[in-house]
Amino acid sequence: MDTFRTLLEMKFLWILSILIMMQSLGIRLNVILASSAALLVGVGLGLQHTFNNFVSGIILLFEGSIKVGDVLELDGEVVEMLRIGLRTSTARNRDDIDIIIPNSIITSNKVVNWSHQSETTRFRIRVGVSYGSDVDLVLNVLRSCAQSHPKVKDKDAIRVRFLDFGHSSLDFELLFFSDDIFRVENIKSELREIIYRRFRENGIQIPFPQVDVHFKSDETGILKQK
Repeated sequence: MDTFRTLLEMKFLWILSILIMMQSLGIRLNVILASSAALLVGVGLGLQHTFNNFVSGIILLFEGSIKVGDVLELDGEVVEMLRIGLRTSTARNRDDIDIIIPNSIITSNKVVNWSHQSETTRFRIRVGVSYGSDVDLVLNVLRSCAQSHPKVKDKDAIRVRFLDFGHSSLDFELLFFSDDIFRVENIKSELREIIYRRFRENGIQIPFPQVDVHFKSDETGILKQK
């Protein structure tokens, strides 16, 4: 303890001696102190984001609202969490690209946690058919398409809705549950293939967008588009 105190006193005396020497040489200490203060302010501003990310990392680790393996929708992109660190986290998108995410973005932005509520999540596919189609047949075909897919869960919860009378089509919506949240776009693609094939087998047509154009002639006989 005495040795430590002696070293501390020696360092204090050295610093005091250097300050006195600088003052005697005409060096303005107040300018140096002001410059040091400005430098410290700049360093503090530069470290602000780092400190914010560090605090956000502590919140994520201890709060537990987001865990490794969760599927998140962040800034319109769906990602799977691979690692949660103190300053940054690592996630993988549906293109199998690893993304480094500052923790402050996760804690301060709106984030949808697809894995938070339950093991399965409901998804939807929209499709339009030609006017004059058999509505009951369309409903039955869409329901059977979802029932035939092995990754569609809870077959009794499948729903098909007649949404609206569109400009060129009768619009329907197929709703189904799946636990493969991260790769659900592959399931949707496979379901669309099945729907297209079953529609063709049952004579149900998916219409092209249609626009009616009317023409009339004026007194000079020149056609004008209306």
